[in-house]
Amino acid sequence: MRTHDALRLSALRMLKAALMNREVERGRALDAAESAQVVAALVKQRRDSIEQFTKGGRTDLADKESAEIRVLEAYLPPAADPAVVERAVTEAIAETGAASAKDMGRVMKAAMAKLAGQSVDGKAVNELVRKKLSGS
Repeated sequence: MRTHDALRLSALRMLKAALMNREVERGRALDAAESAQVVAALVKQRRDSIEQFTKGGRTDLADKESAEIRVLEAYLPPAADPAVVERAVTEAIAETGAASAKDMGRVMKAAMAKLAGQSVDGKAVNELVRKKLSGS
């Protein structure tokens, strides 16, 4: 507030409101993992918004959302290493005995469980699982 950084201030206020709303929903204080989930959800919303704004030709709004993502990502754990993600997906496929794209849900669930506590893009994991199950 004192530095008059309006963008950072609005992003942090939005985050605080989202955290408080989740606490009210749960009826108790959030733990660190639940708080990280809230932040990750806000980042995902911003990414979806950027995609829509870009399609609509509103680069000004897309730039604002990008700046908010940079502020919010400071409160997330570091992104998981791609090698760790690939290893988790390979292990999940082996554990579930998946052979085709029909088993995608089980593999995703197992892979995301292995990657819990790390900042991972679900879309990237989904694409990797799809690629490995299709044999490409």
